[in-house]
Amino acid sequence: MEVNPPKQEHLLALKVMRLTKPTLFTNIPVTCEEKDLPGDLFNQLMRDDPSTVNGAEILMLGEMLTLPQNFGNIFLGETFSSYISVHNDSNQVVKDILVKADLQTSSQRLNLSASSSAVAELKPDCCIDDVIHHEVKEIGTHILVCAVSYTTQGGEKMYFRKFFKFQVLKPLDVKTKFYNAETDEVFLEAQIQNITTSPMFMEKVSLEPSIMYNVAELNSVNLAGECEVSMEQFILMLQMIKEMMMEKLGVTTFGSRAYLQPMDTRQYLYCLKPKKEFAEKAGIIKGVTVIGKLDIVWKTNLGERGRLQTSQLQRMAPGYGDVRLSLEAIPDTVNLEEPFHITCKITNCR
Repeated sequence: MEVNPPKQEHLLALKVMRLTKPTLFTNIPVTCEEKDLPGDLFNQLMRDDPSTVNGAEILMLGEMLTLPQNFGNIFLGETFSSYISVHNDSNQVVKDILVKADLQTSSQRLNLSASSSAVAELKPDCCIDDVIHHEVKEIGTHILVCAVSYTTQGGEKMYFRKFFKFQVLKPLDVKTKFYNAETDEVFLEAQIQNITTSPMFMEKVSLEPSIMYNVAELNSVNLAGECEVSMEQFILMLQMIKEMMMEKLGVTTFGSRAYLQPMDTRQYLYCLKPKKEFAEKAGIIKGVTVIGKLDIVWKTNLGERGRLQTSQLQRMAPGYGDVRLSLEAIPDTVNLEEPFHITCKITNCR
């Protein structure tokens, strides 16, 4: 009868912990009126509770922070940080310790180790610490693979690995619509929805145009409180708002605070104009053209930063046939039975 030798225990212990910001501690206030049976007992207990705010004991939020109790959620665009510690639990000196951390995604395997060189020796009750960072750029399943190799005092080479699986979720739902003006202008409406469970501070939402276009943001007001848009742009905005109301989409106002509550949607508007060298060549902007990409930066509860960039946005340019006739200039008012001048432009679109 063949007997397998017992599995040898490792001299080193590996511990991995995700580094996240703490959260505000919340309590459940329990109170009653003084004429009730408990009297002032509940109120006194809340006043004595160190987690409550003095003078505002009935509020759920306190002044204390709590450390994360679980792995938590990781969203696309955030930075994943983890603390890796290898501790020598034995009474022997271990040599040639090499710690390697890889992140396996659905499409690639990334090396996150800060150093690729081995540590010469590790004495008993000593440890090797490392902190890794990675900006998450893919959704779906991620596996953190931590491998440790070392040599015992007897010259035996040892090796072990640990796997930590986590899911990367989608934080925002981004929808885009294009509106073509009678001129060569293109209006882009971007609808951004917060699909997480916590509020977001929208630090920046900008459009990086392609080399063919110049962009103007239409999401701000001037000092007089009037929107800085032309009459044609204003008419198009009214049309867009009408369509959004028909689709039962919530039209939000930005206000002075750029917070986006969970499941709330905000609309951003941009006007793109072809650069002069491309506008004069009508054949270049025919068919499918690349407009640019959205760059979105946000912060969550305690300042955790996230960033997303969309892929290149494309739109189908309207077809004008072989020849295009456009109106360049026309007077605002004219007198009856008197001639007036208008300027037209004929463009060869072939």
